[in-house]
Amino acid sequence: MEMGRAMALSAASLEALRIASQLHDVGKIGVRDDVLLKPGRLTPREWEEMKAHSVLGERIVRDTFLSNGMEVASIVRHHHEAFDGTGYPDGLAGDEIPQSCRILLIIDAYDAMTTGRPHHKARSHIEAMDILRIEAGHKLDPEIFSLFSEVIELSSARAF
Repeated sequence: MEMGRAMALSAASLEALRIASQLHDVGKIGVRDDVLLKPGRLTPREWEEMKAHSVLGERIVRDTFLSNGMEVASIVRHHHEAFDGTGYPDGLAGDEIPQSCRILLIIDAYDAMTTGRPHHKARSHIEAMDILRIEAGHKLDPEIFSLFSEVIELSSARAF
């Protein structure tokens, strides 16, 4: 929400981003636990199964009674699109990727790195920011990342 406000999103877009940030991985309910919780590297087949979560999540959200369900569903579908077009599921690039998705990608990546997972320990704020900085312009929108860099320093969500 801090990033959405910093980017001056409309109230409606801010609300869609808030809901999508809570539901963006709902499609992982369709990913087998042995893939989802695998401590090591995924095989190419397992990676394809994991990537399908964004499309499944879109379908789940679209079938809800949310008044802004289509916008939220779009964010859920595209939250793994990369700025350089190498993301999934549709290979969108740059401004083709909805702004809220470009915001969520950065937030989700930061959260994933700074939170312990089955396949990695939690990284520090500095470690996560170093990795994200390298990805700016490739995976991440460089302008949004620049703003994120400012916002996260003063945020209560900042890792240590």
